[in-house]
Amino acid sequence: AMDPQQRLLLEVTWEALEDAALIPESLSGSPTGVFVGISNYDYYEHLIRSSVDLDAYAIIGNNNCIAANRISYLFNFTGPSIAVDTACSSSLVAVHLACQSIWNRESSLAIASGVNIVLSPRVTASFSQGGFMAADGRCKTFDAGADGYVRSEGAGVVVLKPLSQAVADGNLIYAVIRGSAVNQDGHSNGLTAPNPQAQQAVLREAYRQANVSPSQIQYIEAHGTGT
Repeated sequence: AMDPQQRLLLEVTWEALEDAALIPESLSGSPTGVFVGISNYDYYEHLIRSSVDLDAYAIIGNNNCIAANRISYLFNFTGPSIAVDTACSSSLVAVHLACQSIWNRESSLAIASGVNIVLSPRVTASFSQGGFMAADGRCKTFDAGADGYVRSEGAGVVVLKPLSQAVADGNLIYAVIRGSAVNQDGHSNGLTAPNPQAQQAVLREAYRQANVSPSQIQYIEAHGTGT
């Protein structure tokens, strides 16, 4: 009855805690926050079309907010437990909210994650009809020949804590998040089309929050759509 996205999140969260050398029992009862980027509900649609009775387990097992809540429940985390759906940016917004929760001292530790499993061709087919999908199955970001994007699957989890605490605890530190920013396009030439001015604004705000000059940036990872 459970959406496999929820099971995958549990598995990868456990692996992330192992990688961070954290014993789950030691975090029980702590204000650890859980922030999950998730927007897909293919499995629920599959259950609706099948002959399976939609009992309480099926409803709870396919509610996206439970994807975060189940992690908090299993590990007995008492911090914020939030599912984030902002479409393609869900995982990054989850990281942003996790950082805000830590900086505001709402969470002592945060689990930020994202998951997507494609179990139905329906969305892909409709996106193809709408011209969103690359005909050759390849992203061509920043290319004049860009003609759409490619849907993909996976799950990722990062364990976040204040830098000073990570240093004091002798943790292996993969990266430092110095700042982040979120905004919305507002009105543009289409609901799904980007607004260049809004994208410039969110970058400038992220640089300001991080106290980093754009000239210091050596590497950029960009959203890989045809736009």
